[in-house]
Amino acid sequence: MDRLRRWWLRRQHGDGEWAGLLQPPPRDTWVSLDLETTGLDPQRDHILSLAAVPVHGGVAQLSERFERRIRPDRAFGIDSIRHHHITPDEAADGLSVTPAVREFLHWLGSRPLLGYHLAFDLAMLAPHVRALTGFNLPQARVDLAEQYATRARRARPDVPPNLELPRIADALGVPVLGRHSALGDATTVALCWLALRTGRAASTG
Repeated sequence: MDRLRRWWLRRQHGDGEWAGLLQPPPRDTWVSLDLETTGLDPQRDHILSLAAVPVHGGVAQLSERFERRIRPDRAFGIDSIRHHHITPDEAADGLSVTPAVREFLHWLGSRPLLGYHLAFDLAMLAPHVRALTGFNLPQARVDLAEQYATRARRARPDVPPNLELPRIADALGVPVLGRHSALGDATTVALCWLALRTGRAASTG
């Protein structure tokens, strides 16, 4: 988000509930975000779980993670269950989406967002964020796939990079943790981002 837009939002919302989203971001800090959903259509599908892991000082801070199971507004089928291993009974025990997103936004504050194909997760969150705040998330964003592709093409311009998350993780020496769970993928992305930036193994705390 450009500075003029952020300035205007602070003028409009700087004293309200969402002032924390609009503050200057902290340095050397990101939040790795991942969602599990009933499908891949932001117009029709629903969020089933949301997890986020702070990244600060070269460490993925699992002890400070945010994690919520979310109750969808409609039933979902066996293909969805095979992907994320969340059953309808488990989903029914979750929070409704609005209070879950509200909690997440207060927890997030102004920290920049990190993700794998992050645009999809943000598209799933967008209508709920706008309904609560009246504006789109202003955070800076970093997409792991885009950053890795840039580095891979620089190193081997003649070879199209494989951007599947397990292949990225393997290339960076990072274990794949809990694939297709929101917390597992958020943690894996956080560790990959640290390894990509530093060129050495990352850790969790």
